Amino acid sequence: MTKVISNIKQFTKLRKSKSLTDKSIGLVPTMGALHEGHLSIVKRSIKENDITIVTIFVNPTQFNSKEDLLKYPQNLKGDLFKLKKLKVDFILVPAFNEIYPDNYAYVLTENELSKILCGKYRPGHFDGVLTVVMKLLNIVKPTHAYFGEKDYQQLKLIKAMVDTFFIDTKIIAHPIVRNKNGLALSSRNERLSLEQQVLAAELHKTLSSGLSITKIKSTLKQKGFVVEYVEKFDNRILSGVYLNKVRLIDNVKI
Repeated sequence: MTKVISNIKQFTKLRKSKSLTDKSIGLVPTMGALHEGHLSIVKRSIKENDITIVTIFVNPTQFNSKEDLLKYPQNLKGDLFKLKKLKVDFILVPAFNEIYPDNYAYVLTENELSKILCGKYRPGHFDGVLTVVMKLLNIVKPTHAYFGEKDYQQLKLIKAMVDTFFIDTKIIAHPIVRNKNGLALSSRNERLSLEQQVLAAELHKTLSSGLSITKIKSTLKQKGFVVEYVEKFDNRILSGVYLNKVRLIDNVKI
């Protein structure tokens, strides 16, 4: 039976119990508004671990735009229903003061990779990401933690953070999950109309076209995207664009 816990002290006490020691534990951190991409990661964790723990926490410290935070989709009731249907072992749903008893006075910062690509256009974003992930890893102490490849820069930063701070958790990369049109699944897609979602799928199509970076940028602009960046990185083409004021990221292997 799925247990839903909001109190971190209650969870940490439970984490020390015999029922959770000497078992493989998979952590799937989310900000809720769960879609099939999230659920595919959860299913993988259930398959690969004795215990699966999903966290739902809309982390305000990683939003560099107050408007984006306010408009971020939330559906806790629906999320809990989906996770209970999958028979997840634990769902951790902490409040802000549970995660940040210091009111975000202590911040984890990376000074190189976090300053380019998304980090260049979203100052402070990765500070918030790394800080909250570090906290979740310390709370849950998982053997495995799962992150999607859509947020590729985030994935690289988290892997490096875990190595740098000697955290005994293996970070597992999960492939991008797309809809039938090729659009990478994202909670933010809910803010797009059906017509806009069809247009949004052109992002992946254009990134995969084999065109030069310059031509990809101009093609996306012609199709109606506001291009923040399209760059080659780590044998991939990474992009950040806006469509109807909704920020979309995607990447493809070269």
